[in-house]
Formats: sequence, structure tokens, C-alpha cells
Amino acid sequence: MLEKTYTPADLESRFYPMWEQSGGFAATGNGNQTPYTIMMPPPNVTGSLHMGHALTFTLQDILIRYHRARGFDALWQPGTDHAGIATQMVVERKLEAEGKRRVEMGRDAFIAKVWDWKEESGGTIVHQLRRLGASADWARERFTMDEGMSAAVRKVFVDLYRDGLIYRDKRLVNWDPKLHTAISDLEVEPKEVKGNLWHLQYPIEGTDQFITVATTRPETMFGDTGVAVHPEDERYKDFIGKYVVLPLVGRRIPIVADEYSDPEKGTGAVKLTPAHDFNDFEVGRRHALALINIFDRDARLNDNAPEAYRGMDRFEARKKLVQEFEELGVLVKVEPHTHMVPHGDRSGVVIEPWLTDQWYCDAVTLAKPALEAVETGRTKFVPEQWTNTYYQWMRNIQPWCISRQLWWGHQIPAWYGPDGKIFVAETEAEAQAEADAHYGTATALTRDTDVLDTWFSSALFPFSTLGWPEKTADLARYYPGDVLVTGFDIIFFWVARMMMMGMHFMGDVPFRTVYIHALVRDEKGQKMSKSKGNVIDPLDLIDKYGCDALRFTLAAMAAPGRDVKMSTQRVEGYRNFATKLWNATRFAEMNGCARVADFDPAAAKGTVNRWIIGELAGLRAKLDEAIAAYRFNDAANLLYSTAWGSFCDWYVEFTKPILTGEDAALIAETKATTAWALEQIARLLHPFMPFLTEALWEHLSGGSGEKLLVARWPDLPQSLIDPAAAAEMTWVIGLISQIRGLRAEMNVPPGTELAALFTDLSGETARWAETHKPVIQRLARVAGLGNGTATATSVQVVEGQATLALDLAGAIDPAAERARLTKEKGKAEQEAGKIEKKLGNADFIAKADPAVIEENRERLADAQALIARLDTALARLAAL
Repeated sequence: MLEKTYTPADLESRFYPMWEQSGGFAATGNGNQTPYTIMMPPPNVTGSLHMGHALTFTLQDILIRYHRARGFDALWQPGTDHAGIATQMVVERKLEAEGKRRVEMGRDAFIAKVWDWKEESGGTIVHQLRRLGASADWARERFTMDEGMSAAVRKVFVDLYRDGLIYRDKRLVNWDPKLHTAISDLEVEPKEVKGNLWHLQYPIEGTDQFITVATTRPETMFGDTGVAVHPEDERYKDFIGKYVVLPLVGRRIPIVADEYSDPEKGTGAVKLTPAHDFNDFEVGRRHALALINIFDRDARLNDNAPEAYRGMDRFEARKKLVQEFEELGVLVKVEPHTHMVPHGDRSGVVIEPWLTDQWYCDAVTLAKPALEAVETGRTKFVPEQWTNTYYQWMRNIQPWCISRQLWWGHQIPAWYGPDGKIFVAETEAEAQAEADAHYGTATALTRDTDVLDTWFSSALFPFSTLGWPEKTADLARYYPGDVLVTGFDIIFFWVARMMMMGMHFMGDVPFRTVYIHALVRDEKGQKMSKSKGNVIDPLDLIDKYGCDALRFTLAAMAAPGRDVKMSTQRVEGYRNFATKLWNATRFAEMNGCARVADFDPAAAKGTVNRWIIGELAGLRAKLDEAIAAYRFNDAANLLYSTAWGSFCDWYVEFTKPILTGEDAALIAETKATTAWALEQIARLLHPFMPFLTEALWEHLSGGSGEKLLVARWPDLPQSLIDPAAAAEMTWVIGLISQIRGLRAEMNVPPGTELAALFTDLSGETARWAETHKPVIQRLARVAGLGNGTATATSVQVVEGQATLALDLAGAIDPAAERARLTKEKGKAEQEAGKIEKKLGNADFIAKADPAVIEENRERLADAQALIARLDTALARLAAL
């Protein structure tokens, strides 16, 4: 017998170790099974489970458990990412707390400490994924810096270098002056800053005229090498081709015509600092402008600045410059200006576009086959709207900066000779041999100190995890993968790069489908952030409500293209759903409902039994459709409405009189059907709520010892659907629901039994009404149900070919009810009016967060629906 109380923590601690030890998570490699592969987006080794993880890993686990049950050879390949910059910072902070500094330790000693930390503390998120119920093939777990994957990284780098697709270049990067490394766009966090727009006069050479430029960064003017105006701007047409003389510096710089300059912004003339602004860099290339780097790695002014400014912090230099401009009389005006300024997401400092020598990958060339693969449908995005995002990025792709000035990561396999010649090889011995052959004698080499961008190694994940560059059986069987489940924020950083590397090295796409899930926000639709104090920890929810409740909530809210508004009330509601199923199973056990080995659902005779059997067959078909279309929310809602609604709320209630009746054959059939139905529900619900369903299965399967984890998906042919039984029971449910709804509308006390009679009853409904009369009376709290004429105090409901009159005499006070409903309607109309006014305000629509606008639209729809229901109730009262 099931325990009296449903306790999720007990089930989770018991079943997960059992599953893992059983080997049930493992891909089989069985050639008779069709392979199904999902590559786990490798979480950072520094990470801990957050709501984004909880969503993406829940959806992946649903797909893996579902396909495993369908008989596929399901591989969910797990791994963790070495997370270069994040891990280095974690270990540096730990060492600093111990009074040690990385630079003083030296590279080898520091890296040894990072490995120590990784072994001791780097697996936190993997253990947390187990708490989420993730059924990955953990025996295959990989780490992006393990030896096999490191060998793959070295080979890819060397091959791309020899193909001319990796090279050294001097370009602008996002430079973090605190961490002293280039960082990716994903690690840049734009922050709104209240600053100024300084209007400066630059004198036109050889004249007494000036051109006024507006800038938010006057300190970069020492690196100015041009001024741009729009070619159609009449104010400046005569200045194009002339030169200005840079104040304080005296350098001549040209005035160029370029459409980048917006006549409507600022003064219409912009100063160009190609070495310190990404847009200016592109304009500078178009006009062959000089690149003058004025900052050092700390973002202090270097020797290209006037002597008085050298060594000065960029923001101190700004203050000094503005003061000098005022004294020179070239500062026209200062305007307050709020704008977005890029900050390092880890260091918190303002990022500096900085001109440095870095390693680059020719992403333009690599992107072409990856772009064509999506254009020709070899890989599809779901929802399809993300295809355009992919196209936009890939068609405008820039060279990829793949080097980072860190110690933790894949050190670039490049060595330099004494004259700066580069030798790229997979091993130092190979590089040395090349160098000795080149120079004709043994020559000392110096290895490049940079490491590769973390995204470089994770781009190889779909094939490096399967043994590439070796031609392994796993590689042949499990590549390409079937689906990638990830968030939209890394379509470019990870998805696109996996596509590029897969096409180049494997000649095929890494996955056939990319399912992009939305963001998890708070219940008001706001993005979660520590500063807002609205971050919800998934582990807290698991502790309080159980893993299954959290998983089901995430799935139920994962509508394609819509953000997930996470609320603890929803999680609590789905914990109640689990409790409901637990109690229904206990009820079945207490009533002797047990598995009958030779039970044939197609042979059931009782109408209510044929109906629930058909409901479950219909559910199975609809579930298959929903999961195939990645409509996880539809799948979850189907499961909920069938398991709680059709089975717990209706079938159990319908069968209570049968189980206490005198028809022995029908009793036996109903007990067998109840046990069978609960088994099917457990099977169909398992991918979503694995712990609960494994516990129910353990009791329902009659001690067979078979684990639901590896049980097959139920075979429920559509022939099990009995249209006649479905029509009959749907009518009964519809009639009872209408009566219950009317009682609630009219505020009839729950214990009050209403007199009811049919004023119109024809066709099959006459037989149904007579057959199910006791059930309708009991569940709807009505008496009578004969035929007759409605009284003056009756209200009527229509269900199919039946019209039922409910006599409210003595049950309610019509005047008081009318007053209550009118008051409620007034409040609802007032609320709707406020929201309509807000949504009709163009200023609100322009400025408000889209999530806030959507929330107001939903509130308006709810208010309008309430008003419609109240109008119906008032109309019924008016007819009394």
C-alpha cells in the first residue's frame, strides 16, 4: 500500500540512485534500435542550477525519456564546460583570500590549483542536475578540457590554420581593463548611464571656420583620425575633403563623407576614433584612416597622448580635457545625455574597444555552408521565427576573435621563433621540428601565452564528445544529433559555431532541429535579477514542492515563443496535482483495483470503462503530436486535464457506485480498468513527472520489479476510442458541469439541494439521463430529474438535446444576488476601464517593458471575460 502522505523528497532520494545504478540512462548502441541523440549544452563548471538551466534540462529530459520509452536508442550526452574566464576568477578570488596572487605563483602552479578546485568543487551543477531528475548517460560525461577533447581542439586549430581559416590580425576587441583580456559580446553587459554630450569645435585648417562635433567620450579625441559628415548634409558639403586641426594635438585629420553620420543626431558631424570604437573602425577602413591606439591594457593614456596625460586613467583624463576645452574656448555646450555603456559582466568595469593583436577565425568563410544548411532545411529552428535571427547574424558575421589573455583554457598551439615567425602544430615536438627545419639549426621557441575562447572548444561538442578525430562507432551512430534544446541568447555564440564546425569537419549538420525556448521570468513577466530581488532558486522550489512539480510547471508554461512566467503558486498547484494522483492510486489500492495480467481494454463492456479507455487512447495520440511539434505546454495540459479531470474528477466518481454495487462482472471489469488506466497515466506522465510515476508504477505493476524508467510507451490504438461511450459520458459531464457552474454563479450554498426537471429531453439524451440519474443527482446536488414545466423561479441550462430547469426558490435571495453581481460587475468594469486607458496611451506603449504591456493585455482579457460571465448571471436572474 502506498504511504498515506505523498513526500517527494523520499521518492527523489530513493529512485534517482536506483535509476543511475541500473544503467537505464545509458544509450544501448543496439543496431536494431533507431538512435536518438541530444547533446547537453555543457553548463559552466563554476555554475549552479538556475531557472534557465531548470527549463532547458527539463525539456531535454522529457524528450529523452519519451524517446527511450518509444524504443529509440536514446543518447543524452552530458558534459561540462571549463568556462575560462569564470573559472579563473573563482580560483583567483579563492587564492587571494589565502593571501596568494596568480602572477606571483606562475602559470603552471596556478593551473594546477584550478584543476584541484575543479576536482573538489567543479561538479556542483552536475549533482544539481541529478536533483532535477536528468537521465543523462553520465558514464559518458565529458569535460571540455579532458585529454580527448583537448586533442580535438588542437587538431581543429591546426587544420583551420593550415587552411588559412585561422590567422593573426590587429583589430578592435572588447577589452576588459580589469581582467586584462578580450571578452566576447556575450560577456558584455550594456548599462544605462547618465552622462553628457560634449559639443567641441574643431578648427578647419587654413580658415577661421569650425566644425562642431558631439561626443560622449572626449578623452578619446587624442586618437581621432577623421571627422565624418553625411554626404547629403547641406551644412557640411563644402567641408568634405578639407582638414581640421585637432585641438591640443595639432594633428591634421580629414573630413570625410559617410552615411554613418546621422544629420538628425547631435551636430550631424562625428569625430572618428577607429582604434577605440567599433563603428568608427568600419568607417575608418572605408576611408583608409589611421589607427592610433591611445590606451594601455589598464585603459590609461599611453605615449600617443600628450605628455601631461600619459599614465592618466581615462575618466580622469576626461575631466582634465573638458577643463582644457573650456579654457581654450572650444567647448560649445554640454548636454545631459543618458546612453548605454558596455560593462564587463564579471569585472563590472567599463569595457574599452581596444586595438590589439589577436587570433581570428575566418567566420565569414565557415558560415557559408552553415547558412546554406538552414536555408535548404537540413536544420530547422523551432519556433521558426528564430531562423531569421540566425540568418541575420550569419549573413553579417565578422571575424571571430578566438584568443583570450587568460591562463585557464586551451593554450593556443602556436610557437614563435626569434624573428617572430609562427609555427602552429598539435605538439611542441612537431613545432620544434618545423622550426629546426626552417632555420637549419636547433632554435629556441616561445609558446603563445593566450588561450582559446571557451566557445571554440564548445563548438566542437557534438563530435568531439563522440571520439573525433578518431572514426569511432559512436561518431558514426550518434552524429548528427536529432535536436538541440537551448536559449535564444546563444544562437550566435554556440549554435552558429557548432553549425560551422560541424559542416567543416564532419560534412554534416550537428543537429536536425534547434528548439529555442524562451526566458524564465518572474510571475509579473519581469526578467529575474539579483538587483530586483526577484530571482527564484529552482532548488528551493524542489525542496519545498518536489522536483516533479517544478518540472511539470516549466513544461506546462513552455509555450513556443512565449516567456515562462514562473510563480510559486503554479508549482504548488502542480504539487497538488501529484498529490491528487497519489491519493487516487491509494483509493484504487484500498478498493482492490490491481493489475489483471490478461486484461484486454478492447473487450471492456461498461460504458464508463469504455469511455476512460478511449480518453487515454486519445491522450496518447495527442501527446505524440504535441511532443513531435515541441509543444510541451500542450502536452502537459493534455496530461493534466486527462489525469486530474477525466480520471480523478470524473471516472473515480462515476465508478464509486459501481464498486459498491451488485454486478460482480462489472465490478471486476471496473477494478481492472481502474488499475490499467492508472498504469497508462503513469507511463504517459513519466517523462514529465518521473519520480511520482515511478512510485505509482512500483505499486501498480504488482511487484514485477520492472522499472518505469525503461518501460515501453503504451500501445493504445485509436480503435480503443468508442464514439458512443464518449458522446454519452461527455454529455453527462457537460450537464453536471453546467449545473455546478450555475450554482457557483448564483452563489447557491454548496449543501443546498436544488429541485431539477427536464423541460425538453429527446433522442439518446433521454436514455442517458435515465441511466445516469443517480450520478447526476449526487455530483450536481439536485433532486428530481423528472420531466415537466419550468416554474417562475427556475433558471434553465441546455446541454445537447436536453434542457434542464433548476428551481432557485428558497435557495437564493434574487434581490441580494442581483445587488452582489451588479457591484462585482461595476468593479470589473472599473478595472477594465483603467487598463484600457493605459493601453490606449501611446506614451505608455512606447516606453513600457513588452512584458508589462502583455501582462496588462492579459488582465484586460480576464476582466472582460468576468464581465461577460456576470452579464450572463444577471440575465438569468432577470428572467426569474
